[in-house]
Amino acid sequence: MFPKFRSLPFALALAAAVFASHASTASAEILVKHSKGETTLAAKPEKVLVFDIASLDTLTALGVEVDGVPSGAKPDYLSKYAGGDVLTIGSLFEPDYEAVNAAEPDLIIVAGRSSAKFEDLAKIAPTIDLTVDAARFIDSAKHNINTLANIFGKEAEAETALKAFDTSLAALKEKSASVGKGSLILTTGGKMSTYGPGSRFGMLFSEYGVQPADEKIKVGSHGQPISFEYILETNPDWLFVIDRDAAIGREGQAASKFLDNDIVAQTTAWKQGQVVYLDATGWYLVGGGLTSMQNTVDQLTKAFDGK
Repeated sequence: MFPKFRSLPFALALAAAVFASHASTASAEILVKHSKGETTLAAKPEKVLVFDIASLDTLTALGVEVDGVPSGAKPDYLSKYAGGDVLTIGSLFEPDYEAVNAAEPDLIIVAGRSSAKFEDLAKIAPTIDLTVDAARFIDSAKHNINTLANIFGKEAEAETALKAFDTSLAALKEKSASVGKGSLILTTGGKMSTYGPGSRFGMLFSEYGVQPADEKIKVGSHGQPISFEYILETNPDWLFVIDRDAAIGREGQAASKFLDNDIVAQTTAWKQGQVVYLDATGWYLVGGGLTSMQNTVDQLTKAFDGK
């Protein structure tokens, strides 16, 4: 029979090992705060399904592979997710629940158009909602970028990219403050609407520093319907255009041809060659993605540099 004190070191070592095991498990958990509350992930996700193009944009920029994406148009830099080589998990609005369930994901990401399906998807696997708050677009988008960086251990990559973005944004705002007033319009199906500060695309004014030609535009998710005469009446120095048909891959009259008429031709923007056809897919489908935001700043800066 061995003395009791001889078992003490073993008991302490065993207790320490058990504690370390529990501590390791606890430290591996990731608490994610998002638009719908909080979600705890058991560890860094291995299989990820994304219903939000902005999140797909950011994850790709950070070097994270995605295992399932929605159908529909995507920007050229995300072409590897557009050819059918990656699992299709439904559309931006309607998940293919059978495909999602069969994929056995560790994480599902929704936002914006897919946000309404959060509860249903959360029953299948841990789900987070990264919908961007349009009222504070850049801060909200940065929060989402950092959230994804923290989940996947890409903090350094995100920090580097956001520093470059902040530097270029500051330079853009110095230029935009003195270029005159602008209007933003969206064309689709032979019709058009305009968006002002506080609207879905209001970041052109609130975040990128363009002064609005009309400060009385009604705020709405579909904008304020307008005519060619309205454009002439407000007579912006700059006209920024989102071609929705081009963004979603719909055939139709291009915005450049639609606007090429005797009425619009009388505006300062047209006469001065200051009509900017924004990256339609980036603005309409992507929004707050890391690459998309940088591309927007670069495009606006280039437009203003030419003047």
